[in-house]
Amino acid sequence: MENLLEIHGLHAGIAEREILKGIDLAVRPGQVHAIMGPNGAGKSTLGAVLAGRPDYTVTAGSVRYRGKDLLAMAPEERSWEGLFLSFQYPIEIPGVSLTNFMKAALSARRKHAGLPELSPAEFLRLLREKMAFVQMKSDFASRSVNVGFSGGEKKRNEIFQMAMLDPTLSILDETDSGLDVDALRIVADGVNRLRRPDNAAIVITHYKRLLEYIVPDVVHILKDGRIVRTGGPELVDLIEEKGFSEIDG
Repeated sequence: MENLLEIHGLHAGIAEREILKGIDLAVRPGQVHAIMGPNGAGKSTLGAVLAGRPDYTVTAGSVRYRGKDLLAMAPEERSWEGLFLSFQYPIEIPGVSLTNFMKAALSARRKHAGLPELSPAEFLRLLREKMAFVQMKSDFASRSVNVGFSGGEKKRNEIFQMAMLDPTLSILDETDSGLDVDALRIVADGVNRLRRPDNAAIVITHYKRLLEYIVPDVVHILKDGRIVRTGGPELVDLIEEKGFSEIDG
């Protein structure tokens, strides 16, 4: 099976500080990969680099996504091609309703794919369906994006956006941070229900608890900018038992 994502020898950093020091990673369709590691290991940097954040600089290596050079794409092109990043700290966008935000994002993606724009009735039907999917109250549709949302509501909104855009590769950057058990289950259930044989996800987390709900196919331990060990779900229990400091390649 052809890989959906292939990363070879990726080095990247910010403000002349190298953070990623040679990442090799391959993700096949249908898989969920978990990336775990201590604070400062480079987990969120990897997500930011894949999404194309301009403040990060790639100094070496290659990334191919769906057979294309991901690093040559502008951030919006990556999104149009089906890459989705769920933020660790979702930003607020005052004055822009969630409905208008999602209409613009979905229309841009459909245009890139050569698909017609949804009619207003079709869009509203999809909006209501996906809000119900993540148990989001309907009045959130008219509110400004993330403004006045609780931490759990912001994370639920990220999964709602993911459901609306139906990405091919989802990168979930510490989606579990700040969530209580009920919110965690709702978020994890949304992610699990979106899994299909033709898409994939990378779940970035510090903790075991999210991976009790979203069971990964592959687990990577990232330390000091390098993947030091790769294995199956049993690695999660090893981290729980020994901590990151005791695990090397």
